[in-house]
Amino acid sequence: MAAESGVSLRWKIGGVYTVVMFILGLLLIAALYQLARTAMREQLDKRALAIATNFSDAAASHIVSKNLLSLHALAAKYTLFEGVAYVYINDTRGEVIAHTLSSFPQQLREGSTGAQREPQRRTLSLQDKTVYETSIPILDGQAGTAHVGFWSDAVDKEVQSFIWPMIGVIALVPIVGAALSFVIANWIVRPIIGLTEVADKVTKGDLEMSIGNCVVSRDEIGELARSLERMRSTQRAAMLRLNREAT
Repeated sequence: MAAESGVSLRWKIGGVYTVVMFILGLLLIAALYQLARTAMREQLDKRALAIATNFSDAAASHIVSKNLLSLHALAAKYTLFEGVAYVYINDTRGEVIAHTLSSFPQQLREGSTGAQREPQRRTLSLQDKTVYETSIPILDGQAGTAHVGFWSDAVDKEVQSFIWPMIGVIALVPIVGAALSFVIANWIVRPIIGLTEVADKVTKGDLEMSIGNCVVSRDEIGELARSLERMRSTQRAAMLRLNREAT
């Protein structure tokens, strides 16, 4: 028997469980995305460091021999690596002696020093996009510094290629959970509905129907059924006694 007004208990149990599962799914997806992005960024940093180190080593001989033509050709080759936005080299005074950009933007000059002894990383904006730049000193900084910039899109693409299949799997959890919640809710509510129908008949004077066989569980619902059975038996005994006294 459905509830006459409001939301039925079945929908309350199923709805609450579905909402909880949905929220947990969103939180899990957000956490997984952040973990994947962090892991991919670390992999990109390692890759950028390896490429920048290789570029620095390869450029050293061209700088020493002052072969700028070969240095520009070498820089152009490194832009063929996937995700590389640009490469450039500055000398010990901070002057750019080779680069792969059509015009060298001012934002790359800012924060870039000529004398550098240790690898450095920085994040900046180029063409309205985020770039992760790795800088490696050439010959321990005696010949300048090599800079390699990577588009942040490379990280996003790798994260998306990894995360979308996981999102598909995680998205099934709330759906399956919602279906199971309504099955469980129906299993919980069914005996309550049966007891409600029995109690309704008892209030209308039908005292011959036994309630004990409706619910045999030993939980709270079973205890409720046994309480209703005791009430029915007491009322039936009272009615029989009244009938005998009346006759």
